[in-house]
Amino acid sequence: MDGGNKHRAAIKFCFKARLSATETLVLVQKAYGNEALNRSNVFRWYSRFPERRNPVEDDERGGRPKPTRTEVNIAAAVDLVKNDRRIASRIVAKSLNIEPYTLARFSPS
Repeated sequence: MDGGNKHRAAIKFCFKARLSATETLVLVQKAYGNEALNRSNVFRWYSRFPERRNPVEDDERGGRPKPTRTEVNIAAAVDLVKNDRRIASRIVAKSLNIEPYTLARFSPS
């Protein structure tokens, strides 16, 4: 459990103990000092727990995908093409669990 999850677990504990959000903020700041979540984050997480939000982990976020151009993927793609020169790029992409349009960037340098 990382630092943020520890803080959120503490907030959830305070919520279940029926402390107010303000009381929770004070306790979190006492417990974690300079590493404590700021006021808006404490209140935001506190407000999520009445909605039966049980996990203390962050939600999945959109944004930039994780890079797929790794040495392992490049080597695997090269091996697939060496074994079958006529293999379709969509088959290579599916076997590597990557998007087909990313294969164009896989040319080994």
